[in-house]
Amino acid sequence: MISVSTQHHSFWQAGMSRLPGRSITLLAVIVLGLISWAGVTSAGEPAPSIEEMWKVIQQQQVEINYLKEQNAQLLKQVAVPPVGVAATTAERAPEKVVAATEPEAPPAPVKDSSGSTFDIYGFAMLDTGYQFEQNNPDWYDVLRPTKLPAYKDEYGDDGSWWAGVRQSRLGFKSFTPTSAGDLKTIFEFELFGVGDDAGQTTFRLRQAWGELGQFGAGQTWSTFMDIDVFPNSIEYWGPSGMVFYRNVQARWTPWSDGDSNIMMSLEKPGGSGDGGRFADRVELEGVSSDFELPDLSAHYRYSQDWGHVQVAGILRQIKWNDLNEDAYDLGGSDTGWGINLSGNYKIGPHVLRGSVVYGEGIQNYMNDATVDIGVVENFSDPVRPIYGEAIPMWGIVAFLDLNWSEQWTSSIGYSLLDNDPTDGQSPGSFKKGQYALANILYHPTPSVFYGVELQWGQRNNFSDGFSSSDTRIQFSAKYSFSKSFGDN
Repeated sequence: MISVSTQHHSFWQAGMSRLPGRSITLLAVIVLGLISWAGVTSAGEPAPSIEEMWKVIQQQQVEINYLKEQNAQLLKQVAVPPVGVAATTAERAPEKVVAATEPEAPPAPVKDSSGSTFDIYGFAMLDTGYQFEQNNPDWYDVLRPTKLPAYKDEYGDDGSWWAGVRQSRLGFKSFTPTSAGDLKTIFEFELFGVGDDAGQTTFRLRQAWGELGQFGAGQTWSTFMDIDVFPNSIEYWGPSGMVFYRNVQARWTPWSDGDSNIMMSLEKPGGSGDGGRFADRVELEGVSSDFELPDLSAHYRYSQDWGHVQVAGILRQIKWNDLNEDAYDLGGSDTGWGINLSGNYKIGPHVLRGSVVYGEGIQNYMNDATVDIGVVENFSDPVRPIYGEAIPMWGIVAFLDLNWSEQWTSSIGYSLLDNDPTDGQSPGSFKKGQYALANILYHPTPSVFYGVELQWGQRNNFSDGFSSSDTRIQFSAKYSFSKSFGDN
């Protein structure tokens, strides 16, 4: 069987379609003329002379030249289209020829004409180091003064090596302009177990937040805190005297101008109490918390090129009920309140970060949280021999972040949390915690750093004179990633 190449057939069809009609006509005339002339000579008529043949050849040359001129004009018309068809010229433009050694360019981000964006981000992080003293083993990879021993060798012998990846994180963010304002969402989690999962490498929700225009709802940074106070450190937990709490809330931002804003929020209430020297009494077993009202918080933030200043306040009700059916009434309530003044100040390429907080019954919002309510003795009242009272406290943060170059950074600073325990709390109750560190970090690229950090913390008890301290050296490696989709 004889096969026919459709590829060659198409090629020839395409070639013929490019010839102008006038050229085809003239070519046909010449061919027919030659055939007729050949036919006449073959019929026995006398052969033409050389001069006559030369005239025929010259006439054919003229016609060939004419066809060449027509073909050249046609090629010009194809190469330079008339006005109005420039788009088809661009479509016919040859593709760029890339050298074999030239790396292929990454694909362009997905564009969305609505202006919406979607980001995936996070990092993988290794933390490892040596602890020279001891702390609660559930908190082996952080420095929290509240988790240091309350008495000698509470957690065994001094000295241990530790390692973990619990800081590693994954998050998703979106931004969508709407007629009702900008819609923003964030969903973020890490691997740092707390509560019943303390000490475990497990998923933990950090943020689940949505915001449309002036209003937002979900879990995110408390309005009472200032996240920009947190230093450029590699120790996970951070300064003990800092207000630091991601809380469930509904928030309103009535005014904003750049990074300056006013925010108000209703936040999920919470807290804890210390039975102190009476904690083992059966009369306290039936006492439980009763949070009837949300916490009310607000802040004003003023930002400029030199940095920012923020003042925040919080007001909260802490209530507890006595469910026992006995001769005592140990229920009650108290008011928690606090003021937090914070800010950043730029000193050339460096940043000074600091805050001062004071209040009563706001320990639940502190980074290294302790109890909010302490027991007060009231033995003159046979029905209410003890009652609860919000514990006064204050805290400070002072850190200097040093940006030596694009590759080298450091942070050095100190923090303090100081409680004023009530007279019914046990002598070994937490009174004061101190926290300090210094580090140096190397950033070979913006998405990677390696660092070493020296850390120190100390705990002081209420009234038994005992104190404990811990010194650590930590090494960390962090590898960040991010991918954006949309108009950004």
